[in-house]
Amino acid sequence: MKLRTIGIAAAFSATAAAAVLGGLYAWTRPAPIAMSAGAPAAPDPAILAAGARVVALGDCMVCHSTAQGAAYAGGLPLRTPFGTIYSTNITPDPETGIGRWTLPAFRRALREGVARDGHLLYPAFPYVHYTRMSERDIELAYQYLMSRTPIRVEQPPNDLLFPLNFRPVLAFWNLLYLRPGDASIPARQETPLERGRYLVDTLGHCASCHSGLSLTGGERSPPFHGGNIDGWDVPALTGLTQGAAPWRHEQLVAYLRGGLAPGHGAAKGPMRPVTERLADVPREDVEAIATYLLSIQQPGAAGTAPAPLAAPAQASLRSTSPGAQLFAAACAGCHAEAAPMMRLAGRPGLAASSALQGDSPTNFIQTVQQGIPWAHGSPVYMPPFADVLDDGQIAALAAWIRTDVAGKPAWRDVAAASAKLRKENAR
Repeated sequence: MKLRTIGIAAAFSATAAAAVLGGLYAWTRPAPIAMSAGAPAAPDPAILAAGARVVALGDCMVCHSTAQGAAYAGGLPLRTPFGTIYSTNITPDPETGIGRWTLPAFRRALREGVARDGHLLYPAFPYVHYTRMSERDIELAYQYLMSRTPIRVEQPPNDLLFPLNFRPVLAFWNLLYLRPGDASIPARQETPLERGRYLVDTLGHCASCHSGLSLTGGERSPPFHGGNIDGWDVPALTGLTQGAAPWRHEQLVAYLRGGLAPGHGAAKGPMRPVTERLADVPREDVEAIATYLLSIQQPGAAGTAPAPLAAPAQASLRSTSPGAQLFAAACAGCHAEAAPMMRLAGRPGLAASSALQGDSPTNFIQTVQQGIPWAHGSPVYMPPFADVLDDGQIAALAAWIRTDVAGKPAWRDVAAASAKLRKENAR
């Protein structure tokens, strides 16, 4: 009875708080911005090329596209600790996209997190970073997106916990985390370091994934200390030069532009499409990003890359352990020392993979289950094994590769972790 009373009181308090927020929001809600009269005139090719560069650096297609849908038409489920948000359609469709948005409406969405009709946007859209975009980049992005082919598509409703499914709550969140910017903030980009900081902190919004979230959904401070996104462990960016295999500038550029770094490994999971977009921008932009990331290193911070060890020897593959036999049957064709694929593009041995060296088996399990999809111009590919290996087999494979190949203590409860991730990936 006491617990029931507490539950009723908590529900009443939450409802009352939501009502108060709703009243305040109705009183202070941003006004709608008038719809455009028609499609803007087509810009010249140079403007479109510059806009495509901004949109690629901002990762817009990564979140606003699905594997089965059209680019920028939205529908990607963004899973958060508070529920699932579906990305919106940002093609110029007048009914379901941004076809009736003017440049001022587009600017307000980026700077303040407010849609054209005045409703507040969820911060899965990283306006807390985009608010510092230069006026020029905002205009270029608008011109490019409005030049795309309109796609009419309705997205599923968001599935969020109460009271976060009540948009007026976002007004309080914005008070905590939004620091509106203007065109003067990133005005200086005269050196690679300044350009890199702008691309990392503003357009690239790298801290959104590499910082983790607080209990209230804000990015943890200080930034870049790692997190978890879509069921993948995201590494810290402050210890790249530490450890037995420090990242060098040229390795980081190769990884960001091509998804593969000799001596470190391949981009996987949420990072994979980011590298695909960065492959489309000028090399000097990626050089600037690498320059800035290497400037924020902290002495003594944990490194993200292990020392390269020997690939599994053929004698080891003749082991009678279940894990070794599974490796020989499913993995050795690409990952054994003598495999032809190991000589392609300077692939590192498995022992160099952060997925094997990490304290958690999460990224190893995700890589085995989901694989690494093909990307244009990249030599990296791995088929998914979720339908081939069960959770017990993945655990056996992990036990052998983790100890015999990576030289690390075996992870615990891998089968249970694999079953949990398999269920989450099937949503």
